[in-house]
Amino acid sequence: MNRTMTAARLHALGTPMSLDTIPVPKPRPSDLLVKVMACGIVPNMANVINNWPTWFPHQPLPRFPAIFGLDAVGVVEEVGEAVINARPGDRVYVSPLRSCGSCRACRAGQRSHCRYFTLNGYFSTSRDGQRIFDLYPYGGFSQYMTAPEYAIVNLPDNLSFEQAGRFGYLGTSYGALKNAGAGPGQVALIDGITGTLGVAATMLGLAMGLSQILGTGRDERLLARIKALAPDRIQVMRLGEGSTGEWAKSLTGGEGADFAISALGAKAPAATMLDSMRGVRRGGKVVNVGGVAEDLPIDVKWLMDEQIQLIGSNWFTTAQGQEMAEMVRTGTLDLSYLEHRAFPLSRVNEAISGLKDRDGGFSNYVVLPQAVDAA
Repeated sequence: MNRTMTAARLHALGTPMSLDTIPVPKPRPSDLLVKVMACGIVPNMANVINNWPTWFPHQPLPRFPAIFGLDAVGVVEEVGEAVINARPGDRVYVSPLRSCGSCRACRAGQRSHCRYFTLNGYFSTSRDGQRIFDLYPYGGFSQYMTAPEYAIVNLPDNLSFEQAGRFGYLGTSYGALKNAGAGPGQVALIDGITGTLGVAATMLGLAMGLSQILGTGRDERLLARIKALAPDRIQVMRLGEGSTGEWAKSLTGGEGADFAISALGAKAPAATMLDSMRGVRRGGKVVNVGGVAEDLPIDVKWLMDEQIQLIGSNWFTTAQGQEMAEMVRTGTLDLSYLEHRAFPLSRVNEAISGLKDRDGGFSNYVVLPQAVDAA
């Protein structure tokens, strides 16, 4: 007799997800079946399920009814016959990055460069992404999901499921830091330091040995919390109190930061990012993981003369996810700053709509699919 499970499914944009009973999927030979213990909720999820055609009309969502849920964490329950390393009982984070696996980019280990690049349980960046959604239709808002072996990050025992549910944002920031060439002795400028990506970049930057982190934000209370994480290594400035670029150079002897991470929200003005770019030293890098509300008018001669690199960074590799897990295992990366707000699957709609709280990147919203009807 086929087993069934509960999944939160979206049947139409702008409507609540419903709890549906559907069959537990069977993994294909190269896939795993994961019992989902927690799934992180990204702040943008409400925009995706309510306003997507308006925001990004050329990036498709999965065919409805769809199971969303980006950052799934759980326990391997079953493995396909072609799976070599994973074993039932393994504690894992399931990276949602999916690709075709056979194009030039995928063969080179650059899956995010694949034309089929899709975030399982979220959206695709490719017009052809529905092919990937058809292969992997199960997101983290379900009790079980299938995933390819290449997407698995093994978790140490000292990393809780709730903490690992933040790996998507942590990994996005880690990938940006890697693209920036972050390392010991460097100075970073993080725009939007109080947000989910900004706090993650700060904690990872400290773990990677950055000597100084300069951060900007709008909430003075959250800026104070950020500085308290490492008072001798973190300096903060409230946006609107002066030029970010001039401030960064004043704290670095006129040189500027080695790189800037732009983690601003999608509604931020382009002028804020342009100002921060001027706070990077000659030969430095600017890595964007946030986006701004309008096109960025760049002085390309200045970019050329100063030899500044402007880099777009999207997601992270499974190998980088494993590096983060190892950083937690060894105590290099401390995730105790996360304040968990856990919801049973029956309250997934409330969890998604309740993300607008006052704790910025310190709060961690997660759904617990095995707790379907818990209070």
